[in-house]
Amino acid sequence: MRVISGAAKGRKLQTIDGLSTRPTTDRIKETLFNIISFDLPESRFLDLFSGSGAIGIEALSRGAKEAIFVDHNPQCQQVIRENLMHTKLDKQGRVIGLEVPNALAQLAKEKAEFDIIFLDPPYEAGLTEPTLLEIVKGGLLNKDGYIIVERSAQVPLASIPGFRVLREKEYRTTIMTFLCLEEDNL
Repeated sequence: MRVISGAAKGRKLQTIDGLSTRPTTDRIKETLFNIISFDLPESRFLDLFSGSGAIGIEALSRGAKEAIFVDHNPQCQQVIRENLMHTKLDKQGRVIGLEVPNALAQLAKEKAEFDIIFLDPPYEAGLTEPTLLEIVKGGLLNKDGYIIVERSAQVPLASIPGFRVLREKEYRTTIMTFLCLEEDNL
């Protein structure tokens, strides 16, 4: 796995051995970042269930002002920190080593607000909907921002109060769903 474009283009990233993470493929990552490229400069990016941090690091490499990485696995936290150092993006990245609900509560207390939130939970764990509800409850999404949910094509995304679907991009076995706040939640 590598950084595809931007300041850290071509730098290889470490990944976690085993099946505890499922890295987004370079092909899907490249398509995703082509879609969001104009929104990245100076954005605040939140990478939930970060794994190796590849998505948030790609966002930083392409001009995001700041990225926060959330993963409760200590091995993932260490790999993210090492990847940030290797890409020389460590000054712009922050790693939070908590379960996602606890990290979102902490960020809400800090009055953090993000332009883009990327969410890639374990596909079968049922964490997408509760995480989205916590994001709304905590006021973590900028009124003009959006959330990208990576999910299996086999796992439908329930309608979430407070959000509307902007678009969906389907790859054989993976779907990227882009959500924004409904008018009532702005």
